[in-house]
Amino acid sequence: MISLPLVAIALLPFTLAARQPDGGVVHAPIVRRSHSNRVANLPKAVEALRKKYGFPVTNVKSANSKRASTAAIPITDEENDTSYSGVVSIGTPPQNFNLVLDTGSSDLWVATTSCTSCGSDIPEFDPSKSSTYKATSSHLQIDYGSGSVQGTIAQDSVTFGSFEMSQELLAVTNIASGLIDDGLSGIMGLGFASISALQTTPFWEALYNANDLSEPLFSFYLERYVDQANQISAAPGGVLTLGGTNSSLYSGSIEYLNLTGPPSYWLLTVSSVTVQGKTISIDPPSGLAAIDTGTTLIGAPTPIAASIWAQVPGSTELTGSWQGLYAFPCDTNVTVHMSFGGTNWAISPLDMNLGILNDTMISNANTTSQMCAGGIFDIGIGSTPAWIVGDTFLKNVYSVFRASPAAVGFAQLASGLSSSTGSSDPNPVQVTGLTPLPTSTCASSSGNGSSTSGSTSSGSQSSNKNIALSLTLLASVAGCFTLFL
Repeated sequence: MISLPLVAIALLPFTLAARQPDGGVVHAPIVRRSHSNRVANLPKAVEALRKKYGFPVTNVKSANSKRASTAAIPITDEENDTSYSGVVSIGTPPQNFNLVLDTGSSDLWVATTSCTSCGSDIPEFDPSKSSTYKATSSHLQIDYGSGSVQGTIAQDSVTFGSFEMSQELLAVTNIASGLIDDGLSGIMGLGFASISALQTTPFWEALYNANDLSEPLFSFYLERYVDQANQISAAPGGVLTLGGTNSSLYSGSIEYLNLTGPPSYWLLTVSSVTVQGKTISIDPPSGLAAIDTGTTLIGAPTPIAASIWAQVPGSTELTGSWQGLYAFPCDTNVTVHMSFGGTNWAISPLDMNLGILNDTMISNANTTSQMCAGGIFDIGIGSTPAWIVGDTFLKNVYSVFRASPAAVGFAQLASGLSSSTGSSDPNPVQVTGLTPLPTSTCASSSGNGSSTSGSTSSGSQSSNKNIALSLTLLASVAGCFTLFL
């Protein structure tokens, strides 16, 4: 018996991939692949994100290009909205790989057949089969919160949708165990060139510089499956449109907000958060936020996270390896709105509920209620940016990342799409884990040597290289630069 809802899900990418009238635009359907083990590994994911963006951690153990027409790219979304990845082709003839699409980094890396630590579940790029592959003598190590990758700096033909160009990338030869999930091979960074660990121009920005995009922007619609009672191995995860927007995916106008500071990461300033009807105003120094498609959750400064959860009856901060995460009674609908100086954007209660915590996870909580993990956590204080705004928020809006004038835009989702309405399931599926999402603490080397550094900096160009990547696999720094958001 074939389920009609499953048929509709299966056909969605083809509907969204319909050819658009404007040239130079790629509409990329995002397909998700989910895994089990989501909640149990939340502490590792949070710790990795802190390391990535330079927060103190807890002490718990051009190439030639050609103009493209409208095309669709199959994309996979990992682990119940944990991350969203896209199909990228590398080499001549092309070899296809699922890479995480991440606005929190600016580099492209892929596992290769020379990888000595890659398991059989990581598809690998074979340089020997590409006639356009050119390796250099330079090597780079990227350190993440949950491990590191090393590889050779190289150049090859890269295709994303109908866009193709020669691109510098990291051909990875070693990946720490557990750093990336089954079926993934690397990352495509969607930040600006100023934070590139490879000291190169990201794929999307090279297209923009070559005037190959119909519009100087790209946009996302992200699907929601966090509330599904069953684990879904593959399903449509939304659409990435490269070089334009898809008006069928949003209603009304797009509200653009100028970037806070020069282009590096996509930085905005959180002006207020409203929780259960109570508004918390945010001082500008405490509001600087990275808008990061490669991050699952929302990380807020310590005092603001405490204020947010103080508005939710029965909530409690967790301790031990769960420090920074909050739990709340699963039968509570947590209503949150965020503003970046304009519209108050609603976050669905579905996205604020990450799943049921077992007794071991909440051993510190004095409660008899079934408790669930919350989508906003305490990321710490004393680092820049102060906030990391990930998919918990971005699933609720149509998001646009514009190069010129540099801005991030949000719009209301079209009727019938994953929207900010709905209530939290009082008995959501108990997911028992979340694969640790890599983040970068430092970067290293050229030549055959490597060096690492966990320090952060501010001010100069090297300070623009402090913070790295995303809560799912992001690339960090080269030549002793620490990525700075």
